[in-house]
Amino acid sequence: MPMSIKESSKRGKIIAVCLSQERAGSKKPVNQGLLKEDYGLVGDAHAGSERQVSLLARETIDKMLSALESINPDRMRSQGIKINPGDSAENLVTEGVDLISLPIGTRIDIGEEVILEVTQIGKAFHRPGFYLLPLEGIFARVVHGGTVTAGDNLVIEDLR
Repeated sequence: MPMSIKESSKRGKIIAVCLSQERAGSKKPVNQGLLKEDYGLVGDAHAGSERQVSLLARETIDKMLSALESINPDRMRSQGIKINPGDSAENLVTEGVDLISLPIGTRIDIGEEVILEVTQIGKAFHRPGFYLLPLEGIFARVVHGGTVTAGDNLVIEDLR
């Protein structure tokens, strides 16, 4: 039976898991990550901070690329401009869920064991440059830890 629009917006998947041991700059994709309860992504510079885990939707990345292409398609093609997972300093790249529409407190189930809780939507720009996370990224705390891998299912818990 096909999912309704409402149901489909509550399900998605993880496209990439990214981390960096340095606070400044982009993060690099890894095969999998370990999310630790009330801490964040083990091995990432932002773990243990108030913004334990950052999430950015692939749809946001695609929207930015489309906007850039509409400005100068020849340059985009000739320069091979891309936005890779982690380029905006996000830990998790998702697909299928409108992240910035999720209210604070929303719980996100990932795979079989991970549960995140949305704590912040967007953030202030803290340095010049090209970063999508302040615009359309969200931040979450780890309620229940576990392993996260690209391809894991993502389900938004109903707040009712």
